[in-house]
Amino acid sequence: MQSSTSLSHKQDIKGNIRFALITVSTSRFNKYGSARSPQEAEDISGNHMCSLVEESGHEVVSYSLVPDNEIVIKDLISRMVDEDVNVIVTSGGTGLSPDDVTIEAIAPIFHKEIQGFGEYFRYLSIGQIGSSVVLTRACAGIVNNKVIFCLPGSPNAVKLAFSEIILPEAGHILKHVGRAAQK
Repeated sequence: MQSSTSLSHKQDIKGNIRFALITVSTSRFNKYGSARSPQEAEDISGNHMCSLVEESGHEVVSYSLVPDNEIVIKDLISRMVDEDVNVIVTSGGTGLSPDDVTIEAIAPIFHKEIQGFGEYFRYLSIGQIGSSVVLTRACAGIVNNKVIFCLPGSPNAVKLAFSEIILPEAGHILKHVGRAAQK
């Protein structure tokens, strides 16, 4: 339960949040190439991300489909943090298989890690997938005053993360990041 102080603090946050959305999937990339929309790539999780962002009144600035390749992911994130976006969300590549390299590509560039995101995401996921939550390395962090969330690729994980954490907290996080940047 949130305190009234916490709720009033969040209500001070105004404005449109600009999202860059990235799906990490070698199989999808091999089939569809550099799709510019989740519809082009038949990407259910990407469709959920776009819909949830737009339904909340925010803006999807870009959608990218990339393979499970550490260099490709790192290069894309490096370009994104220099663009006019506030939040970058990746979907896919957070598991334990040798091909899952999203975390290896992105976590080393975090200026600050948001440890509570991964902890809370796994806590909420227990109701859906039980002890299998230990298989995800979902995480979040800050790079150049941008918030980056790394999610599993499943549609249910995307819906849960956006509905329960990302959309309710993104503005709040950005407010704190912006304050730090002004000092």
